[in-house]
Amino acid sequence: MSASADSARLVVDVASGAGRLPVARDRVAEVARGVLRAERVGDAMLSISFVTRRAIAALNREHLGHSGATDVITFALGRPAGDGPVVGDVYVCPDVARDNARQHGVPVREELLRLVVHGVLHALGHEHPDGVARTASPMWKRQERYVTRLVRGTR
Repeated sequence: MSASADSARLVVDVASGAGRLPVARDRVAEVARGVLRAERVGDAMLSISFVTRRAIAALNREHLGHSGATDVITFALGRPAGDGPVVGDVYVCPDVARDNARQHGVPVREELLRLVVHGVLHALGHEHPDGVARTASPMWKRQERYVTRLVRGTR
C-alpha cells in the first residue's frame, strides 16, 4: 500500500514492506515535504520505503559493502547541485528504529520520523562523519532542528 502527495512539485511516495507502521504514511510524507520546503526545494520526487531487517541488510551489503542491518539508507538519484528535481530513494528499517528508540529513550514514532528526516537530508546531499563525531556534525544538528519543529511541533 502506498500514499502519495503533491505540494507544489514535491512528490513523496511512502510504502511499507515491513508490515504495519506505528506512524501514518501521510504523516511520513508530510514530514518529508516539510524538510524539502525548509531546505527551499521546489521540485522533488522521493520514495520512502519501510523495509525489513533482512531487506535493509541486503541493501547495505550490496550497495555500501557493509554487513548487517542499519536504520536508514538513502540513494540520491537526482540533482543535488543541478537544476533538475531532487530524486531519491530512502529506505528505513522499523525494527532497527525500535532498537534505536529504546536505546535513546525516545518514542518509536519520533525515531522513525527522525530517520525520514535523516534520509531526506542525505537525498539533498548533506553528509556526516561516521563514529562519535556524527552527532556533533552540522547535518545532525540540522536534522535535530527539523525533528524539534516538524516532528515534536515545537520551535
